[in-house]
Amino acid sequence: MPLLHVLSNLLSRASRALGLESVDRFPPGHQYPRTRWDQAYFDIASDLKSDQMETAICDAIANTPSVFAWIAHPTPRMQRTLLGVIHARLRRGASAPTELVAMLIDAYDSPHTPEALPGLRAAIASTQGYDPSMRVAHLQAYLLDMPAAFDVIEARS
Repeated sequence: MPLLHVLSNLLSRASRALGLESVDRFPPGHQYPRTRWDQAYFDIASDLKSDQMETAICDAIANTPSVFAWIAHPTPRMQRTLLGVIHARLRRGASAPTELVAMLIDAYDSPHTPEALPGLRAAIASTQGYDPSMRVAHLQAYLLDMPAAFDVIEARS
């Protein structure tokens, strides 16, 4: 059945090149090869460039922050998008975004998640072994005390 395997590969490549498939990772050779997302929550066409993929995911996070939970090893830009939402909620004094902070802590459970802000990994690691609610409270206080230095202006093309 080698012919079926070859035909299947060719059909898959054509489908991907035409953008008919949804992807769950960046193309090979990307700066963040470990980043994965759930296709059920992110409909990213396979013919998009990696910057466009990341922009689409960041837009989804900005609109519905809870989708961040469905990303493994989020890129720093994805993390900064979530941090922007968290920061806005903390500054408004609205209900504390505990579920969003918990998602950020969960993302940093992996050593393969790149650090979005200097000191963020250390702040999260310093709460290792604490009760989950205490970890969230500690990180919220850390983020609230931090100036909005992570509001990086990113060039979009």
